[in-house]
Amino acid sequence: MSGVEIIKVKPEDGGMRLNRWFLKYYPSLTLGNFQKLLRTKQIKVDGKRAESSLKLSAGQEIRVPPLQNQKAEPLHTDISVKDTLFIQSLVIYKDDNILVLNKPSGLAVQGGTNTSRHIDGMLEALIYEKNEKPKLVHRIDKDTSGILVLARNRQWAEKLTTAFRNHTLQKTYLALTAPAPKPERGDIKAPLEKVGEKVIITDNGKPAHTHFEVLDRIGNKFALLAVSPLTGRTHQIRSHLLHIKSPIVGDNRYFLGNKREKYEVLTDKLHLHAYKIDLSSLYNKKCLIKAPLPEWFCQDLVNIGLDFKG
Repeated sequence: MSGVEIIKVKPEDGGMRLNRWFLKYYPSLTLGNFQKLLRTKQIKVDGKRAESSLKLSAGQEIRVPPLQNQKAEPLHTDISVKDTLFIQSLVIYKDDNILVLNKPSGLAVQGGTNTSRHIDGMLEALIYEKNEKPKLVHRIDKDTSGILVLARNRQWAEKLTTAFRNHTLQKTYLALTAPAPKPERGDIKAPLEKVGEKVIITDNGKPAHTHFEVLDRIGNKFALLAVSPLTGRTHQIRSHLLHIKSPIVGDNRYFLGNKREKYEVLTDKLHLHAYKIDLSSLYNKKCLIKAPLPEWFCQDLVNIGLDFKG
């Protein structure tokens, strides 16, 4: 039949159900017409009749009948030009499988109460040459700046989600603390449990492990730390540093005493930055990605005389 296409399933679509594959590449095809094409054997996989729930494998051949120009056009978005340029300016790494953003402090990853502007709502502006928007595979706090990894296809979404869940990707944060911790380095192993709006240390909490190392200090007053969460609990770094009585500057939730201390020479923001992530285990070669510190964070370090050579 004229106009029939035989399309090979791409590696990134392996494991996808047949109905979702058509939704992805032929979004104008209605469910009713799709089911009719299946019943009349006009859609086949490897030359055989297929069910809509069939899980596809890379390399399989899908027979696609003429669909009267219903093939997918590039996705369109209602995102403003301003937000499109903004979210694209955050991209610090891009390949066929992932995008990495350097998220600013104060921007939420996902929406919620009183949160209408967030990363999740701008993802369609990051489609580029693909025909699907990237997917969130992990989160960082709204007030934390730095690395946010996005998957550009289903296969890598599953890879990254599993890796983040199993804590197999080494992540390093930079934190400005006051006062400085007494040891130059150490491990904090303290179980964490969410109670109300805070995550606190309790005997009934989930195991949590954080490693830290002092990069530079001003006596006992301030210190710049490299911090690696070896587990992935909510607010883990913030709660653990408070636990050793060295909370993060600008943290309005985890601080010593009854009132958070503010400093005239420092920006009143959370000084916690997701600085680097090692993706080498997923790429089978060296792949270390770093997110530069925000300008205000760099200036604050200068203002108090701390040195950081990234």
